[in-house]
Amino acid sequence: MPTKNPRVNVVMEDSLYLTLKELARRDDVSVSMKARDLLKEAVADDEDVFWAEAASEREKTFSAENALSHKRVWKKK
Repeated sequence: MPTKNPRVNVVMEDSLYLTLKELARRDDVSVSMKARDLLKEAVADDEDVFWAEAASEREKTFSAENALSHKRVWKKK
């Protein structure tokens, strides 16, 4: 049965493949599904690092006296 999802071929060392295969067996999923799940986690982790760094940079320029209060931002017009 054909799938509409894109496919990716990955070349890896034998030891990494064996680890991936063992993780898939442990979790009772296909090697493909385990690889997909691990990639999703890695992308989420990478995004977390990016946004944490962005927040840290913005925090350096934050000024409490120039910040808008919740009440001022959401006041009724």
